[in-house]
Amino acid sequence: MKRALVLVAVLLGGCTSFKGRVAPAPAPVAAVKPAAPGLLDPNGTPIERVPFRTGVSSATVEKMAKQAGCGGGQGAGLVTEPGPVEVYRMRCEEGPMRGKVFTARCELRQCAKM
Repeated sequence: MKRALVLVAVLLGGCTSFKGRVAPAPAPVAAVKPAAPGLLDPNGTPIERVPFRTGVSSATVEKMAKQAGCGGGQGAGLVTEPGPVEVYRMRCEEGPMRGKVFTARCELRQCAKM
């Protein structure tokens, strides 16, 4: 019985040690910059321009796009941050998919069309 009371006292005492602590403020987030003045989507939201970056699976996604009828342009650019799961985008400037966008999701270098 005495052992249980000591355990309860320790547990309750530990809870009070967190009293008064303030959670750290979240890191600031960079503001979204519109691509150019006047470029808006149909809802009126500014369109963000993502810089072109290559990734470890860019060549694989370009081959997949070519098989799907998408060709030309800069190639497959990495849209997300590099990591185990990445998303690539390629603008189709030639072939049957001309004027469209080919996107693929790669998880641990295993890519699939989105």
